[in-house]
Amino acid sequence: MRISVIVPVRNGSAHLPRCLEALSRSDYAEFEVIVVDDCSSDATPQIAERYGARYVLTPRQMGPAGARNLGARHAQGEILAFVDADVIAPPEVLRLIAEDFCDNPELAAVFGSYDEEPTWPTFVSQYKNLMHYYVHQTSSENASTFWAGCGAMRKSIFEELGGFDAARYPAPSIEDIALGLELAQRGCRIRLDKRIKVKHLKRWTVPNLLRADIFYRAVPWTNLILNSRQLPRDLNLTYSSRASSLLVGLLAGLCVLWPLSMAERIHLPGVSLLVSLALIVFLLLLLNWKVYRFFVRKRGWWFAARAVLAHWFYYLYCGGAFLICALIHFLRLPFSSARRASIPG
Repeated sequence: MRISVIVPVRNGSAHLPRCLEALSRSDYAEFEVIVVDDCSSDATPQIAERYGARYVLTPRQMGPAGARNLGARHAQGEILAFVDADVIAPPEVLRLIAEDFCDNPELAAVFGSYDEEPTWPTFVSQYKNLMHYYVHQTSSENASTFWAGCGAMRKSIFEELGGFDAARYPAPSIEDIALGLELAQRGCRIRLDKRIKVKHLKRWTVPNLLRADIFYRAVPWTNLILNSRQLPRDLNLTYSSRASSLLVGLLAGLCVLWPLSMAERIHLPGVSLLVSLALIVFLLLLLNWKVYRFFVRKRGWWFAARAVLAHWFYYLYCGGAFLICALIHFLRLPFSSARRASIPG
C-alpha cells in the first residue's frame, strides 16, 4: 500500500527540515513526500530539494486546505497522509497508518494526536499541546471528525468528497473537521488511532492561542454546527465540556455580581452568592477532574493549578463565541427567509 505524504507549508523553513528529516527516517518504505509550497518567500524550495521531496508550488496563496488539495492531485499513492510542516512524525507513524487501512478495508480515514512532550517549555505551549494530547487520547476510537495535523484518508474517498473546502476555509481553520463531519454523515468509518503520536514544534503564545481558538476554531466551528445542524459528541464537544462552558459562564456572571452586591448597588444575599460560587467551582472541578489529575501527573501541582484557570478561560471565550455566533445566526434567519421568498420561481 503506497502512501503519499502531503506537507503544506508557507514560510515554514524554521520547522520544515525537522519534519522532512523525521519522515526520511520512517520504517515504512512505500511512501512519497510532496511538499506543497503556498507561495513562501523563504528557502522552502531548497529544503524540499535537499530532502528529496517532490515540490509543488501553488499558483496563488491558497491556505492549507487548498495546498492539501493540490498535493492530492499530484499524489501517486492510494492513501493520502497529511502532515503539518511543524510536526515531527516518529518512524512508526506511516507503518501504523498502513496497518490500519490494510487491517480494515472499510476504513475511510485515520488520525492520531500530538505527543505528551511538546518542544517549547513555556506554560502556554505545554498546556495547549498537553490538552490536545489528553482530549485525543481519551476520546472514542470511533471518531466523527478528522484531524489533518497527522491524519490519512483513502484517496478514492477524498476525491469523491472533493477534498477540503478551500473556498470556505482559505486560512488555517476547521477544514479538516468539516471534511470529517461530511465523512461521518455519509456513514464512513473514521478511526482515532491512539498509537499515532507526533511532536508539535509550534510555539504557542497567549495572542496566537486566542486568535486560533476564537477566530480559526470556535467561530467557524459554531457556524458549521448551526448550518449543518450536526453537533458531534466527541473530542471538545462532549456533554461534560458543554456543561463546563455553561458553568463557567455562570461563574463569570456571579463574579461580576459579587462586587456590585458588596457595594450595595444590587440587593443580593452575600451568603447565597458565596454558596453559588463554591458550588459552581466544585462542579467544574468534578466534571474535569480527570484532565486536571492528568496535568498533576504530567507536570505537577503548580502547573495543574494554572492549567485549571486556563481551561476555565477557554470555556469562557469559546462559550461566548458560540453564543454570539448563534445569536447572529438566528437574527439573520427571518431576513434570509424573506429574501428567498422574494426571489421569483
